[in-house]
Amino acid sequence: MPRQARIDAPGALHHLIMRGIERKKIFKDDIDRNSFLNRLSTILPETSTSCFAWSLMRNHVHLLCQTGKTPIATVMRRLLTGYAISYNHRHRRHGQLFQNRYKSILCQEDSYLLELTRYIHLNPLRAGAVQDIKALGKYPYAGHSAILGKTPRSWQDKKYILRMFSLKKKAAKRKYRNFVFKGISQGRRPELTGGGLIRSAGGWTAAKALKKGMDRLKGDERILGDSNFVQSVLKASQEKLDRRYRLQEEGYTLETLSEKAASLFDLEASQLFTPTKSPQIVKARSLMCYFAVRELGLTATGLAKKIGLKQPAISISVSRGEKIANEMGVTLLEE
Repeated sequence: MPRQARIDAPGALHHLIMRGIERKKIFKDDIDRNSFLNRLSTILPETSTSCFAWSLMRNHVHLLCQTGKTPIATVMRRLLTGYAISYNHRHRRHGQLFQNRYKSILCQEDSYLLELTRYIHLNPLRAGAVQDIKALGKYPYAGHSAILGKTPRSWQDKKYILRMFSLKKKAAKRKYRNFVFKGISQGRRPELTGGGLIRSAGGWTAAKALKKGMDRLKGDERILGDSNFVQSVLKASQEKLDRRYRLQEEGYTLETLSEKAASLFDLEASQLFTPTKSPQIVKARSLMCYFAVRELGLTATGLAKKIGLKQPAISISVSRGEKIANEMGVTLLEE
């Protein structure tokens, strides 16, 4: 069975899980862990990606992130590829470090943001990396200590979580700490990391009740939320895929996109593939990049090679191109 496409959009909340190949260690010591965190501290701000919760385990990592101006797939590619190269160089090893594909679960924010934050931050305690909740509050390799103000992590969005408990900082920390403490007795929660139908049904209890009632509910491994949320996400995703297929059927390619974008600014298509900072060419190129990545489905990495730019520059161009398209009212297909 072919693997399913990832689902993403600006503002989407993702629970990301990446594991070492064959479940082997991806962190041998604190130098490795700090190297990974240093990359996070650079990549997340550059891509306007919010991170609410995280934990580094011996052979896997949990992140709870919200897509910003850059697709989450691009963020993960930069993070994992860069870390793997650094890790292999340091430990004089070769080959793959992570499993072929990290798990990305699109989450319903209202229902699951706090539950996932608690679940992710309790990982070190469940695994025995720390002895108790007090030690977890000082543990530097999970986001819990950062929310409590014990470990500085400027790239972690701590305020957003705390404001969900109280507008007063001291009270917010106390209520958050109590909330996490109450989650210890829940143990491992498979419905938060797998189970398709079970997750969509709202947990094991709800799934069993539905089964008894012979009711069928839409479920999907890539989505964590109630039935309405799951179905709305799948519908939007399918519409996006249908649009992409329509563009391909109508003969849209990078070449045709470059011609369309160039004509809007009275330029030649070839000019969009030359390294220049001319304002008009930059605008036209940005529009082309936006349509190529967001509409036609080309990867930012592949597009960077064809244009002769670096991948981060493509991501910036896509964001700029979206604004230009909205301002000019330019679309590829009539609705």
